[in-house]
This record gives sequence, C-alpha cells and structure tokens, in this order.
Amino acid sequence: MTEPLYRLEGITKDYGERQILQIDSLTIRRREALALVGPSGAGKSTLLRLLNFLETPTNGRIQFQGVSFSADQPLPLPLRRRVTTVFQRPFLLNRSVSANVRYGLRLRGRRVETQAVEAALEQVGLLALAYQPARTLSGGEAQRVALARALVIQPDVLLLDEPTANLDPQNVALIENIVATLNERRGTTLILVTHNIFQARRLAGRAAFMLDGRIVELSDSAAFFNNPRDPRTAAFVRGEMVY
Repeated sequence: MTEPLYRLEGITKDYGERQILQIDSLTIRRREALALVGPSGAGKSTLLRLLNFLETPTNGRIQFQGVSFSADQPLPLPLRRRVTTVFQRPFLLNRSVSANVRYGLRLRGRRVETQAVEAALEQVGLLALAYQPARTLSGGEAQRVALARALVIQPDVLLLDEPTANLDPQNVALIENIVATLNERRGTTLILVTHNIFQARRLAGRAAFMLDGRIVELSDSAAFFNNPRDPRTAAFVRGEMVY
C-alpha cells in the first residue's frame, strides 16, 4: 500500500458558533487522485484550505509527511511550499501573464527559467498571451494562468477547486489531460473538488461524498460510482438534489 501523505484525526473547523467541518479520520495516500464531491456548502473547499495549510483546524491534528499541523503547531514553510492550490476564482497580479507564472518561483527563491515558464504556458494553451496584462483575461483564461503558475513550481500536491468551472469543453479536456498526466507520470498527488460527477469519474482513483461538513462515504471510484453504500451518495451520483 502506498505510504500515507496526509493523516487527519478529530478535525473540526468552526467559524464563530457555526461548525463547518467535522472529519473524524481521513488518510490521503501519496500519488493518488482523490475527488471530493457533494452539494454547495458541504465543506469541500474548507477541507481543501486545511490541506493547503491556509487555515488551521479548530480542533484536531493534520499530519503531512509525518509532521503535525494544528492550531498550536504551524507547519514548517518548506513543507507548506510542497503543496499548491488552483482556486475557482484565482488571484492574479496586475502584471503580465508571464509575470504571474513566474511569481511562484520568485516567491520560493528559485531560479526563474524563461523556458520553463513558456513551457507551462504552452501546456495550458496561453503562450501567445504571455505578455498580455492579466487584467484583460477572461475567467477561463485566468484559471489556466493559475494552473500554469502551479505547474511551473512542480508541487508534490496539487489541490484543485472547481478547476474547469469557467472553461469550454475543449479546454476542460485540455486541463483534465494535464492534471491526469501529472498524477500518472510525475506522481503528483491530486485532490480535486468538483461538482462534475463525470469529471470525478475520469480523474479520480478514490472519491469522497461530503454533506454537512462530514464525509458520508469514501471508496475507490469504481465502487463509489457503480455501487455506493450510502443512499445519499447513491442519490447524488444519480444526479438527484441532495442537501
């Protein structure tokens, strides 16, 4: 069995008096592709932010590569930088497309190689826009720039929050092919939040259904989509409205 990359134990996340997340136990393996699915407000994006150490759990402990992370114990910066997220609404600097892709390398104090930046932009189909101001991009183009910025730093873990929400079918296929290749050939651990059941089927080796801040069901994709155990999971997979 592949060595665990993350271990979550007794995790809760509260905002004021409202509890958003309650994860009793979760293990994520190295090199796997895990899809988090469920209705809006289920806690998927909050879990993703915890996995990228952007927020601390209210209670409980997260272990990443054997190192603990909690409200009282920050994770060392070199470990945090092995993980990156592409958000549904990415933040881009008011600079050129190329400068945005270079930013992650500069932030990490790494040498910026023009060839690597151009290769990342070519992968996402935006090399022709390298010197265009980022503020002029469409929402879908901005998402692809954010993915290129993640690709160029070669993270161990890539977290994706609805990465194709603003893209047309051709670019959805492009992005899915890129992240699948990263997972299969480079061994990048992929954790994907998506409302698209078909996308989860295509990309994930395991899938988790989240509802009301909890994981209702977690299993290999074949079992999850073809023979779910929980009736709420079954209803969601069938396309029914689950709240």
